[in-house]
Amino acid sequence: MSRLGRKPVALPDKVKVSIDGQTVNIEGPLGKLSYTANPVITVELGEGEKEVIVSRKEDTRTGKAMHGLTRALIANMVEGVEKGYEKRLEVVGVGYLAAIAGDVLQLRVGFANEIHKKIPKDLTVTCPDQTHILVKGIDKQRVGQFAAEVRASRKPEPYKGKGVRYQGERVKLKPGKAAGK
Repeated sequence: MSRLGRKPVALPDKVKVSIDGQTVNIEGPLGKLSYTANPVITVELGEGEKEVIVSRKEDTRTGKAMHGLTRALIANMVEGVEKGYEKRLEVVGVGYLAAIAGDVLQLRVGFANEIHKKIPKDLTVTCPDQTHILVKGIDKQRVGQFAAEVRASRKPEPYKGKGVRYQGERVKLKPGKAAGK
């Protein structure tokens, strides 16, 4: 990961970064994010505050691992406050649907009761229609985690393909019982 870790993170004009010890604060048009780096890592601004440079203090196993990780997390934060992240989900199945009531996502996916998922404050969840869910936010991890939790409420099953899936996800269907010979 050191090859990736050595690459500086370019900062767009709209994004401002401030570094206070090990804490990196990133502010952009969509919001603010903060990250506290491992003590093995040094984070500093370079070239007229147009890029962030991540370096490691020691060549230990932890130092090498945290070097690339820290650089990737900072790059994701910069992209998140500038453009944001989104995940699209599809609800597939007869009678399966999704709706939003206040700050709760309601899923009707073949169980006796509806599934209610509380929407986190920092995410925007919309249902353009009853069979699609759109999760948006500035934190890549939070967007992916919430989308994964929604998908886990009813994963696509392998025989008919019914359930909640990511948009564009291909579900390989198994053949059912063989007809009488």
